[in-house]
Amino acid sequence: MSDREEAGGDPSGDAIDPAEQRRVVRERYGGIAASAPESDAGCCDAGSGGSTECCEGDESDAVDPDGASLRLGYDPADVDAVAEGANLGLGCGNPTAIAALDAGETVLDLGSGAGFDCFLAAREVAPDGRVIGVDMTPEMVERARENVAKNDAEDVEFRLGEIEHLPVADATVDVVISNCVINLSPRKPQVFREAFRVLRPGGRLAVSDVVQTAPFPDDVRLDPSSVSACVAGAATIDETESALADAGFTEVAIDPKAESESFIRDWDADRDPSEYVVSAAIEARKPR
Repeated sequence: MSDREEAGGDPSGDAIDPAEQRRVVRERYGGIAASAPESDAGCCDAGSGGSTECCEGDESDAVDPDGASLRLGYDPADVDAVAEGANLGLGCGNPTAIAALDAGETVLDLGSGAGFDCFLAAREVAPDGRVIGVDMTPEMVERARENVAKNDAEDVEFRLGEIEHLPVADATVDVVISNCVINLSPRKPQVFREAFRVLRPGGRLAVSDVVQTAPFPDDVRLDPSSVSACVAGAATIDETESALADAGFTEVAIDPKAESESFIRDWDADRDPSEYVVSAAIEARKPR
């Protein structure tokens, strides 16, 4: 099966090449990591391909990522608990809120960025738990590793790698989380197969991501910046359910969040992405 067929896209060639998709995503988020300030003062004009989720209205006006995270569903206590520099205001939900983490668990974050969700998860699984973040962008991994000391998080580590080929051993993780990253992959079924592989029997997946609610116009579907901005790469609910089931997951539940329209519409200055995608809580379990 080709990359395009696996992604649920058009196998005819009338789509963005998977290698090009990976390149624009890596460039965008590498730029965000490199140009975002060490303090959580904002990340506008970071990276290629247009505005980032934490930029609203005039891109010359930086918006506090903490405020953006509050809109995504994080509590003020969550924002205050993590040292500055880890929260870039990215994402489309709060995966730690749906993961129901327990002390002592091992958590894996797919596309961990600068580490915000990892550091929140570490608080929940302390004192004996462990958190692993995987990101394919070297600049993000470097930034996240610098943030470990700032957060006194010895139980958190960050690894460079692709979420389609996780640098994690089989059956070593209790919970897989992710925040608006799987949509960026051109091989989503492979991502779910990898998540299934690394989970222990009985382990669970708790993901915040966007799902497609209406067909994309060509100017969206074929626009690399729309893919890297968490829009044009989204799969439908049916495609996501099928990919999870095919990977072996059970108890699949996908809960679209209608209220996410309020921030999704700000992701693109020229279009309204909320016409095509919605944020959703995606949960599933690996059978015992």
